[in-house]
Amino acid sequence: MADAVVIGAGPNGLVAGNVLADHGLSVVVLEAHEHPGGAVRSGRLTLPGYEHDLFSAFYPFAAASPVIRDLRLEEHGLVWRRAPLVLAHPTPDGPAAVLSTDLDETAASLDAFAAGDGDAWRELYALWLRIAEPFMDAFTTPFPPVRAAARLGMRLGPRAALALARMALLPVRRLAHERFAGAGGALLLAGNALHADLTPESSAGGGFGWILCSIGQQHGFPVPQGGAGRLTDALVRRLESRGGRVVCASRVTGIEIRRGRAVGVRLADGSAVAARRGVVADTGAPQLYLDLVGREHLPARVLDGLRRFQYDNSTIKVDWALTEPIPWADPVVRRAGTVHLGEDMDQLTAATTDLERRMIPERPFLVMGQYAAADATRAPAGADTAWAYTHVPQEARGDRRGELTGRWDEAELERYAGRMEDEIERVAPGFRERVAARHIAGPRELEAANANLVNGAINGGTAKLHQQLVFRPVPGLGRPETPVKNLYLGSASAHPGGGVHGAPGANAARALLAHQRLSLSR
Repeated sequence: MADAVVIGAGPNGLVAGNVLADHGLSVVVLEAHEHPGGAVRSGRLTLPGYEHDLFSAFYPFAAASPVIRDLRLEEHGLVWRRAPLVLAHPTPDGPAAVLSTDLDETAASLDAFAAGDGDAWRELYALWLRIAEPFMDAFTTPFPPVRAAARLGMRLGPRAALALARMALLPVRRLAHERFAGAGGALLLAGNALHADLTPESSAGGGFGWILCSIGQQHGFPVPQGGAGRLTDALVRRLESRGGRVVCASRVTGIEIRRGRAVGVRLADGSAVAARRGVVADTGAPQLYLDLVGREHLPARVLDGLRRFQYDNSTIKVDWALTEPIPWADPVVRRAGTVHLGEDMDQLTAATTDLERRMIPERPFLVMGQYAAADATRAPAGADTAWAYTHVPQEARGDRRGELTGRWDEAELERYAGRMEDEIERVAPGFRERVAARHIAGPRELEAANANLVNGAINGGTAKLHQQLVFRPVPGLGRPETPVKNLYLGSASAHPGGGVHGAPGANAARALLAHQRLSLSR
């Protein structure tokens, strides 16, 4: 018997296990797959000598998160690497919009689109620096973050705080219109907002884009040397150094509940693992409540909320083994670790509007990564490892080109990967000639490899405002506690949502600890 059982050895589950072990609890983390890591894993997908990130690949939130920083994973073997440029957004006929950890370089890039836009970014970034510490504390604590919000308000004052709140709620298109004269600033904001399932017209999309750009300016978009799996390795090593255990190939099929209290879990092999203090679930909210807990243990309001639960869009991801680095037409793009591909703001609107209409986009927006500039261990000398992902509807009702049905069998995935490569060729002629091998993962393949990626949804649920804060995962919760005592939701389905920042896992662990202290004091 353990004090605490954690379901799932993804980053949130491993963070929860570490926090609990730091407070002296005996912890066992149960993972359904043969390897830990969830969506933070790496390995061979194409050819010998090429190391690919199987899911997530770069980690700005991990660099900025006080939760991750407090774990001091560098003491457990993690080495961060950063490309000379954080990201680049090439344009067909003009300069690339560039984000760099060098503020002057970012500003100069935006001034190339319109004089004065560099100073506009300096102003936005100066605002970020004023609020970064209390904001990240607020972001990574349970809702409502009373103390961190109070510090944030004291730092700004009422008038500036109100102006910040307005700006944070703006769509990307409106924020860019108010702040920038040229297209470069708009492309940086929009590309970062579209990391989630937001559109240039979504409320709060501007705030999300500004935050991610600012984190990139401050911390970069770092990658673990040797592959994403090295981040998982460090989390596991740290947990084990404190007496915790990770047990793989142990699929949990149910929560043991007695008198309304979680007392352990059932496994697929018929065995059970008891938990003296509580259970933390790094699983999607629908899976936890409907599959592991069961409707009979849930109040009507939760069941009603789950009927309305919305996943984010599906994902198609392509990995390439390249004989040489990508031949970008604009040489500056070769220095970036992350690349956004979308011709202009209107194309980004067209692609995301297609998604809203459940149509497969004709020209997909790509988030892309390349490693030659950051981590030479990922590919043979002179070669490179690259990847790109794009979003498609959860349930497509058509295709803008009239070619695909959205069943995403091998033939359809190959065809859509061709569209993705077309977008790269527009700004990097000769890309296809350097492809030695490629691997395509569609919605079904992503979910088969990680059950939390339901039909390829990578965010644990939509990032749109109607399913954030007190509405995440269902209205009225917004915290890791569940209707079952001693059971806590610690996945991206919980506040504050997706991204490898560890906050949902840490919040769930802290809630368990707080409840146990109260129980023991009675």
